[in-house]
Amino acid sequence: MGPGFTSVDYMMALPVTLLALFALGVLLIDLMLPDEMKWFNAITAFIGVLFSAYAAVRFDLFLRSRDWPYAFGFMYTMLVDHFALYFFYLFLAGTAIAILMSVSYLETEHENHGEYYALMLLSVAGMMCMAAGFDVVLIFIGLELMAISTYVLVGFLRRDRRSNEAALKYLLLGAFSSGIFAYGLSLLYGLTGSTNLYQIGGHLPQILQSGPYKPVAIIALVTTLTGLLFKIAAIPFHQWAPDAYEGAPTSITGFMSVAVKAAGWAMLLRILGFSYNFNGHILFWGLLPMRSIYIPLLVFVAVATMTGANFAALTQTNTKRLLAYSSIAHVGYMLLGLIAGTATDFNPDGIKGILIYLLVYTFMNLGAFGVITSLRHRNIVGDELDDLNGLYSRAPVEAVLMLVFMLSLAGIPPLAGFWGKYFIFLSLIESGHYVLAALGVLYSVFGLYYYLKIANAMFMRQPEKGEEHLPVSYAMRAALAVTGFATLFIGIMPNRFIELAGWALNLAQNPSMAKLVQ
Repeated sequence: MGPGFTSVDYMMALPVTLLALFALGVLLIDLMLPDEMKWFNAITAFIGVLFSAYAAVRFDLFLRSRDWPYAFGFMYTMLVDHFALYFFYLFLAGTAIAILMSVSYLETEHENHGEYYALMLLSVAGMMCMAAGFDVVLIFIGLELMAISTYVLVGFLRRDRRSNEAALKYLLLGAFSSGIFAYGLSLLYGLTGSTNLYQIGGHLPQILQSGPYKPVAIIALVTTLTGLLFKIAAIPFHQWAPDAYEGAPTSITGFMSVAVKAAGWAMLLRILGFSYNFNGHILFWGLLPMRSIYIPLLVFVAVATMTGANFAALTQTNTKRLLAYSSIAHVGYMLLGLIAGTATDFNPDGIKGILIYLLVYTFMNLGAFGVITSLRHRNIVGDELDDLNGLYSRAPVEAVLMLVFMLSLAGIPPLAGFWGKYFIFLSLIESGHYVLAALGVLYSVFGLYYYLKIANAMFMRQPEKGEEHLPVSYAMRAALAVTGFATLFIGIMPNRFIELAGWALNLAQNPSMAKLVQ
């Protein structure tokens, strides 16, 4: 590729550029708005998300018109393919719902500032760089943009000591993990002489065979893997998650649990590498040549994550901490999909299972946090399990929706969460990991117990004295309606969403699978 940028480069960068421009626009408009009109910042940010989504769709249509499954840009540092576009749509959907959840919540907390929405948009710009990065430098820049924005958002409730403490813990642990991650990437650059993932994947087999540099390659793998596992909050790198989830504004907790988690997975899948189908040709990149070393590590981490998180969730009385441990447990299930997807040369169901899981998780988890966010009014914080007591008598619609989200998170058919677990367990059986599949099913039963604790509080217990009918804003109602509808619709009619995950991996759908879901 010659010097200078082409029109394709600009089209590729447009979704990210628009988010950055609207973030700056929110900051400028905020200066001119009186206090009673601060809600307009949310509208500006929401329009920014729509513009970015439009730019992503335009590039998708451009690829289809040229019959290309992908496009490289910015001197091969950026790869926008179906996989990247899938994550773009996922980030933007999660952000749009989180913005709707934030409007009345920020007014209640008396922290309705434009910086909140600007940081949210900038963090999504970083996520897009993580998903589309094909060079570890661009991926790392995107990671830091997302992380620094999120650190500030976690501590956005300046008068709340829990929020301040959570932000400080998250910042310190996040900076430490980023340092380890950068060290691993620098070792990979030293070994291969390149920061491009395709070239790293091409040089690694020779390095692993040569002998003297193999220990350095293993250290590079372990340090890189440590940084990646921290970002998705896998045990034993999960310590930040329960504190950050509990202390952050509830709308940001929901945003972090889906969008930030999905960005971590996009980065992890790009760097660890997975066999990829480009027009019938199976390609690989990144650290895939080292899978014989990292798969045993991932097996240990997945089992530890499912075990530790499920047992920790059983004893929680704070709903945000309970859902934090639940989120960590779901990471364990998705790691099983990664093990199944990379254990053989090309087993797409494992990776497809992760993509479906992230899609359904976006709606059901944001919906659950939306209900918790709606409990915050007057002097009630709303994030303790006891705050849900008798919710059905105060807000029957929210209580029924919360039950739907909990059952979906537990993987009960015909709700959306069932299909995520189904594809993960199917891929494990296909690849011969029967013990891991059995463990996954066993821990799913554990999960059902603590999700039903929430249902028990809402439907079986009496509300606290003096609890009035729960007021819910129109924006929150819209967010809950979208998440509730998506959780039910994807569960009942999953075919087009399974096809979407297959499209992200350039796969044609298995005819027998299409027959099953129909």
